[in-house]
Amino acid sequence: MNTILIIAQILGYIGTALLAMSLVVSNELRFRWLNTFGCLIFIIYGILINAFPVVLTNGLLLAINGFYLYKIYQKHEIFDIITFDGEELLIKKFLQFYQQDILDHFPQFSSENTNGQIKFVVLRDLVIANIFIASLDEEGNALVKINYTVPKYRDFKIGKYIFDEEKKILMTKGAKTILYKNLTHKGHINFLRKMNFTSQEQNNSFSKKL
Repeated sequence: MNTILIIAQILGYIGTALLAMSLVVSNELRFRWLNTFGCLIFIIYGILINAFPVVLTNGLLLAINGFYLYKIYQKHEIFDIITFDGEELLIKKFLQFYQQDILDHFPQFSSENTNGQIKFVVLRDLVIANIFIASLDEEGNALVKINYTVPKYRDFKIGKYIFDEEKKILMTKGAKTILYKNLTHKGHINFLRKMNFTSQEQNNSFSKKL
């Protein structure tokens, strides 16, 4: 087997893996990007083995992905923050519906205990996309009990909205520093790094000054 065929075979496996991964993610943006990279690899694969139908099919899929990625990035969404006191039925229903996923991200959180000086939900086009609860000490340290975003909206836009664009909401509550302690979920740790939180690796704690 010559070198070109070996390279083509490897690319075929990689492209297949990317396309398969794109079908199991719940976030549309991740789906489109994974699918796009998969199509690009299969276009190269088709060129290497002189398979024009493979190139044509994946070229069309690449164009479709490009169109939808453009729409995603150009879409104007409306974000809003609504505070709550913890007894609202809608909040309880939200926590109950996403209970298992919430526990995966915040195993120490209890839906029966929503106490905290900072409590709000983030609406994204009038849909509840995130719930945020934190306790506040006298020095302005806001210890986050939960900052949960539903899977559909995990594209970092809500994080940027909370911690950058609308951080005044946190500051008006008296928060000066946002703290996370004893995190275990890799996805949420990656999210905090994307949001420029400073990490303390010894106890999986993160902080960010507002």
